[in-house]
Amino acid sequence: MKRFRMPVFLLCLTLVGITLVGCGANSANPANINGNWNATLIDTNNTTLFQFGTSLVVNGDGTLGIANFQFNSNEACFPQGETEAGSFTLSGNFNGQVSGKFGLTIQSESPANNTLTLSGAATGGTISGTWTLTGGTGCTGNGSFTMTKM
Repeated sequence: MKRFRMPVFLLCLTLVGITLVGCGANSANPANINGNWNATLIDTNNTTLFQFGTSLVVNGDGTLGIANFQFNSNEACFPQGETEAGSFTLSGNFNGQVSGKFGLTIQSESPANNTLTLSGAATGGTISGTWTLTGGTGCTGNGSFTMTKM
């Protein structure tokens, strides 16, 4: 009986070690949403309407920490700055496949009635979905977007 206990113990210890190594590998997954992102928003005519870059961090409550937000094009609807807020609902599996629902709202400071809303899903190192812009003259529209992790 004593001879049988040692191999079983070693087998269990090996399985626990493999499991922990597998879990640790997932924490460094490049598909993690935290990091720097570039976005391109295309309207219904297949024309690039907005481009921006930002840094995202998912907070423990599912809200997004957003830093270094910068439009790279079409700033006419957001001429004096903007405020950003967002959310991310994580889903995935133990093989490192990170995915989830993504939402981002960008509100102009002045004029205060321009709002850009993005709604989509994250899969790996890409976030994609649809956007709508509501507001003043020339600041309305909709289309699709893609964000790529840098």
